[in-house]
Amino acid sequence: MKKEDIVHLEKLMNFLSLHFLKKNNWENVSKTEWSYIVDELNDLIINDNEEKNIKKKADILGSNYLYEHLIINKLKKFYQNENSILSKPNLAKLSLIVKVLGYSNYIDFINSNTETFNFNDLRIDMNNTKQNTLLLDRLVGCWYSYNRNLPDNPLQAKDDRIWRSAMEIYKSETSGEYFIERSGGDHHKYFGKVTAYSDYVFIIMNSNTFIRQRHFISRIKDIKEKIKNPEYKLYELHFISTCISFNQEPIALFEIFQKVSDRRTFVPDSISFPIDSDEIPSSIIKQLEDTEANRIAYK
Repeated sequence: MKKEDIVHLEKLMNFLSLHFLKKNNWENVSKTEWSYIVDELNDLIINDNEEKNIKKKADILGSNYLYEHLIINKLKKFYQNENSILSKPNLAKLSLIVKVLGYSNYIDFINSNTETFNFNDLRIDMNNTKQNTLLLDRLVGCWYSYNRNLPDNPLQAKDDRIWRSAMEIYKSETSGEYFIERSGGDHHKYFGKVTAYSDYVFIIMNSNTFIRQRHFISRIKDIKEKIKNPEYKLYELHFISTCISFNQEPIALFEIFQKVSDRRTFVPDSISFPIDSDEIPSSIIKQLEDTEANRIAYK
């Protein structure tokens, strides 16, 4: 293996550790955790076969494939001695892994996967105000996001399609902050920080291609009382954003996050639906169609 091959393999292992465990580096993942990732990947491979009606038994990974074959025999051996002679890993297996994660093949993954998001550039801070961590903990998990940009002039014809994006909110193991990652078209990704004060949820987001930030705010009325009930569940959140366009005109974006009940059915991808699609909940259509109510009065 060449140094370049090691860099690519390391990028994949870091991606897997971040995607499944929210750990930034493969070196922080234990043997047991690598086995867990293999189980998750195998479930995805089997489900993919079933969805495609493939009769042949799925070609799944061995329980120790990631840890023993890729970590011990490739990455660790290389970093112990950079002059080690290492055989290349099976490209078909690497492609199998990334295909169930939404990429065409291993090369597509290498070309598409960008560097780790710089969350440190994002700041949400309100001095002398205590975070509503009980609410933030309720937000942790997988969601679907339905959204549509509105025209600057509400009299203009609205877009006939809206996007459903996959999204995850999680708590950082190191900093204790709450992070958010959301998918976009062609592996375009959004990332951000989440915080909550009293009844309000605040999100600041950026992306791996844009240089502007989006700020979202939502209010869940009487949430302090609601979360005292252990049976209370949050299924949907309605956000207004304060996003400034490139021509400095304000844009209002109405965004709805809908909870995913089963993480195993969560598809990390963006899909565009016609606005009259049966796939879109009627409550979301109602909100999106009310363009006047969704706009923000800046003046």
